[in-house]
Amino acid sequence: MKKVVEFIRARGHPQITATHPTTLMITKEKGVGPRGDCIIAVAAGKGAADLSQDLKRAIKSSYAINVTFEVDGLIEVVRGRGHPDLSLTHHTDIVLRKSLFTCDRTLAIAVDKAASDMSRDFVARLRDPAARVRITIEAYGSY
Repeated sequence: MKKVVEFIRARGHPQITATHPTTLMITKEKGVGPRGDCIIAVAAGKGAADLSQDLKRAIKSSYAINVTFEVDGLIEVVRGRGHPDLSLTHHTDIVLRKSLFTCDRTLAIAVDKAASDMSRDFVARLRDPAARVRITIEAYGSY
């Protein structure tokens, strides 16, 4: 069993609603537009294209994926899996999807939690522009 771990830092934003029922997203962009109901963190240090080659290889090998979001002592964990069709080439965004849809920003599919499934206490903390979000991506499996 091999495990690959990567960390990303991001921050909150006053317009985060986290109401999307099937996806959640972090972005390197500094803001959230009115249609950004899947966004849970902005000003991320990495987009999908910036992830390490080891992590990309693990994700494309259909490894199990856990993504842990931490803000102000609160933790949310999202579990899913990778897929060989994930290109991981988007320069600003990382998306986790309940569906099996793949595109250049998709990090994991068949996840167990979307933006709307996050606790409302957690989301309230994400609305603070001073909130610092620590994101830990863990991919584990065997080649």
